[in-house]
Amino acid sequence: MAHYQRIGSVPPKRHTQHRDPDGQLYYEELMGEEGFSSDSSLLYHRHIPSAILEARTWELPDQSTTPNHPLIPRHLKLHDLWSGEDWRTTDAVTGRRLVLGNGDVRISYAVCGTPSPYYRNGIGDECVYVESGTATVETVFGALEVAGGDYVILPRATTHRWVPIGDEPLRIYAIEGNSHIAPPKRYLSRYGQLLEHAPYCERDLRVPAAPLLVDGGPTEVFIKHRGNGPGGLAGTIHVTPHHPFDVVGWDGCLYPYAFNWRDFEPITGRVHQPPPVHQVFEGNNFVICNFVPRKVDYHPLSIPVPYYHSNVDSDEVMFYCGGDYEARRGSGIGQGSISLHPGGHSHGPQPGAYERSIGVHFFDELAVMVDTFRPLELGEAGRAVDDGVYVTSWIRGEE
Repeated sequence: MAHYQRIGSVPPKRHTQHRDPDGQLYYEELMGEEGFSSDSSLLYHRHIPSAILEARTWELPDQSTTPNHPLIPRHLKLHDLWSGEDWRTTDAVTGRRLVLGNGDVRISYAVCGTPSPYYRNGIGDECVYVESGTATVETVFGALEVAGGDYVILPRATTHRWVPIGDEPLRIYAIEGNSHIAPPKRYLSRYGQLLEHAPYCERDLRVPAAPLLVDGGPTEVFIKHRGNGPGGLAGTIHVTPHHPFDVVGWDGCLYPYAFNWRDFEPITGRVHQPPPVHQVFEGNNFVICNFVPRKVDYHPLSIPVPYYHSNVDSDEVMFYCGGDYEARRGSGIGQGSISLHPGGHSHGPQPGAYERSIGVHFFDELAVMVDTFRPLELGEAGRAVDDGVYVTSWIRGEE
């Protein structure tokens, strides 16, 4: 995201002396992508950022996956994963439950009520969608205040934690890449500026406003990294001698930010537009789209719901998180549901939806879609909340 920011105290020239009021040097850290060949930021710490007092194993939540075999479309009811008051003792890092995953991306869900540990994903960027609730995302770059409808982009290796606010559960839908996650390339200039035909721009992005400057002693940081566990993952806990949020200032083009779907300007047309017009982010071998409330097709003979289509090259995952999704009426799908339409299966509107949509001018729907270019497998959470009957929903008619 080549959109330069400068926050807090930084020296006039990079890689030069920067001292505190007592004359002590700050420690400069470059956080950069692709081996010094892509976006980066320089952070200035009060203490040496590499220091470790202790390291021990973190046993990750279950990361095992099961192939979608026999190949069928599925309906996963995420709101059934938590019951009663269990969410109050769940956090947004260790409490994530794996829904779907492959070698490029993992999709998890959590309902949270307690602060997470300090956390760093050493494998890839995270795009976390806040379904509902409010939180402060504290990071080494500063804090972001987030609420329902926000996407939070957290670059690889960004130390952060999630702190829920208020007495309502924080529901998060976490998309973890094995790569970087960024706006679609077709919306960016060769220098990284969002172009005029993009459905959002830099003004819509929220970034940390100031360093947190936390003083403190030994601090545990949970790290997810490559290893020999399920999914090629492992976990480690580092104990640092000083609090990691000791940064007095930073500048550059790599940092966490938040973006709300309400600032996404939907692209519409006289006839039904294909899913790529709804794209908001992309990673290696996957894309993220959002279907937001919008005016729909205005050709006099238009059919506003999607035409039936075969996912020849991809699996399609739709997370229904608001409004009334007309194309799925009669399937049992509602808010908090996921539909998985795997490559090799032709899918489209439920029975009756095609005809009912004729003459409709506006869809009040909200969904986050992930399309992957390698098959997705079911995680333990996906297996736990599969309704088992969605595969027959195109012949069952309306419920």
